[in-house]
Amino acid sequence: MTDDPSPSQKDLRDRVRGASEDTIGKLAQELLGNPIVTGAVQRAMEVRERATQAQEAAFGALNVPSAADIERLTRRVRNVAQRLESIEDAVDRVDERLSSLGGKGEAAVLKEIDAKLDALKAQVAALADSPASASKSSGTKKDS
Repeated sequence: MTDDPSPSQKDLRDRVRGASEDTIGKLAQELLGNPIVTGAVQRAMEVRERATQAQEAAFGALNVPSAADIERLTRRVRNVAQRLESIEDAVDRVDERLSSLGGKGEAAVLKEIDAKLDALKAQVAALADSPASASKSSGTKKDS
């Protein structure tokens, strides 16, 4: 015998396959239309729901989180992580801005302040000398 089926064997297989598919389809329709079967399926779904509720209550009594609790917690952790990331970005921006503003260093800033103070001292001294020299020159004019 060979592995290749003859054309008559293929036809027979196709007919059997088609007939079995039709038979299974009819059987499924009859089962779904049967009130006893639909009632049994409905009761099985109700039992499943009650078992799920009992499982959740038992897990709650044991302080074991449910899948919904874990999902909720996961969403909250993601939310906090996103907020933290945005805060880190803002701190980085503030740090960059501060470093660009104060990039001179303390010694350079102190030298600038000393130079400005020296300039102010010189201006004050010049102003102090001005009225004295003005009064001297005005005094000499009065004497003449």
